Amino acid sequence: MITIYHNPRCSKSREACQLVEQTLNATNEPVEIVEYLKHPLTTAQLKKLVRMLNGSPRDLLRATEAEYKTLNLGDPDLTDDQLYQAIEAHPILLQRPIVVRDGRAVIGRPPENIKILFD
Repeated sequence: MITIYHNPRCSKSREACQLVEQTLNATNEPVEIVEYLKHPLTTAQLKKLVRMLNGSPRDLLRATEAEYKTLNLGDPDLTDDQLYQAIEAHPILLQRPIVVRDGRAVIGRPPENIKILFD
């Protein structure tokens, strides 16, 4: 199963979906598209994504969103739990797209980053 956390208004997210559909998914694995703005991720789901990314909650944040500045999310003293709560409450903050396959995840910016999941 391939899961793509997707925002249809984002060109990079659309490119990643197209890349998986037309090029990378040669074995026709099932693909689940999750429009995370309609179906926000829980803190537990976000923590699981961070583990699969081998990263930190900050890796999930889009610093260019107005909410990032409004919520002062650049503050280095914020805890991981505070960052997870902010993303859960404001899903627009989530990086996009995020592609998950075989227990691994990558942020598809640029979309070519997702090729590593298919090597």
